[in-house]
Amino acid sequence: MIVPNADVKAKNRRFYDEKVAPMLRSRFGQYASRIAVGLAGEGSDCFGFDDEISRDHDFGTGCCLWIRTEDLDVFGKDLDQAYTELVAEKERSYYTERLMERRGVMSIHDFYSNILQIDCNTDDCEMTEQQWLSLDHSCLATAVNGEVYRDDLGEFTAFRNLLLNYYPDRVWRIRIAEKMHIYSASLQVNYARCMTRGDTVAAQICKVKGMEAAMELFFLLKRVYPPYHKWTYRALQKLDEKGEFSARIRELSDTPCNLEAWEDTRYHPNRQNFKDRIVSLSEDIGYDLAEMLKLSGFTKRMNPYLEADIKRILHPDMV
Repeated sequence: MIVPNADVKAKNRRFYDEKVAPMLRSRFGQYASRIAVGLAGEGSDCFGFDDEISRDHDFGTGCCLWIRTEDLDVFGKDLDQAYTELVAEKERSYYTERLMERRGVMSIHDFYSNILQIDCNTDDCEMTEQQWLSLDHSCLATAVNGEVYRDDLGEFTAFRNLLLNYYPDRVWRIRIAEKMHIYSASLQVNYARCMTRGDTVAAQICKVKGMEAAMELFFLLKRVYPPYHKWTYRALQKLDEKGEFSARIRELSDTPCNLEAWEDTRYHPNRQNFKDRIVSLSEDIGYDLAEMLKLSGFTKRMNPYLEADIKRILHPDMV
């Protein structure tokens, strides 16, 4: 098993402490308090998931320097040149063009806007409901990952905290309802229909869609943004303290479609075929999520068929 390189985070911080911070003091003393520094955004290193495999592209020690848009014209160009010189000094520096875009000098506005793919109002630290609804979970995870080393003005951190405070309640409920529907439609209904027809290709698609929805629901109910799908399960393992839910997800992933379990079986919407382990696991995962919904105050009952409680999620007065 490939394990993350625990030293990468320390190397990036050491690069800031030993190289970037002294450069800021000596060459940008009058502006240093207007420069936020850290390592966040795109890249497995920002999530702490990088490993030996990660080193084949866009990999290198560095940091991000975030400044106000108006400061780009004041000292941004000089700051970018000074940072580039530091990177070039490093032994075996092999920054790709893509990594240079992810690191170095950028405005606070551009950092968040480029990741979220919307025009972020970082000056007033506000987002509209429509903007929240347009966002993808993984881009939000990318926007708030990593670490901030310094932010004297607090403007970069203020918008970061806006995102970390999570979705507004109505948006949160809409997101939860969406994933509940996908889970039920994919794994609790259409998987069985596909298997009854002997269509294992469609059944596998249903399984994957349902599994993804289940993991995203777990994150939603924990009020944490899941990262890009390549890292979702690894992040789930860290978030799932008991390990039971993530173990079920892993077993679901590893369990193949079993056509023998569906021989001489007629599809019935109210009768589950527990001879198929995937059906049993989907029921167990449904119970896990139903329990989380109840503990979070969204429902007063435990119904593993998540579709049945969507109206209660969207209309709190029905709880």
